[in-house]
Amino acid sequence: MQTPPFPSKLYNSHMRTVIQRVSKASVTINGEKKSSIEKGYLVLLGCENADTEEDIQWLAKKICGLRIFDDENGVMNKSIMDTGGDILVVSQFTLWASYKKGNRPSYLRAGNHEITVPLYERFCAVLSENLGKKIYTGEFGADMKVELLNDGPVTICMDTKNKE
Repeated sequence: MQTPPFPSKLYNSHMRTVIQRVSKASVTINGEKKSSIEKGYLVLLGCENADTEEDIQWLAKKICGLRIFDDENGVMNKSIMDTGGDILVVSQFTLWASYKKGNRPSYLRAGNHEITVPLYERFCAVLSENLGKKIYTGEFGADMKVELLNDGPVTICMDTKNKE
């Protein structure tokens, strides 16, 4: 697969995610279940227009290496790679909500479809490569109903701006 031409790192870009350790999760669109997983991660992903291949590579590697599953002693010491869990990725432009003025959020920083759809697809492909198996997804831009059973609960917010 050829890497799409994403913007250079001239901009202060960053991808945002919310990673939830789940016992199960699913996405339903128009009453039809599109994807479902058992034990693993539900990853909500927000992209900006200036996100890069570097952001994608770092985030996918970090998510696969994140050690938030219990080991035999009940300590969060295992990664999704260690447990064989699945990942469901859902696009979520609302992660870019700006709430500084008034009470109606602005989404000006959320990327536009022409740029963020390829970013989302590339992120899912790289995550799948790193995990070594299929990644389950929602549908970019669709009105999705997301169900999950948060395990723990364990929820991690991750942003590529904070990688250094």
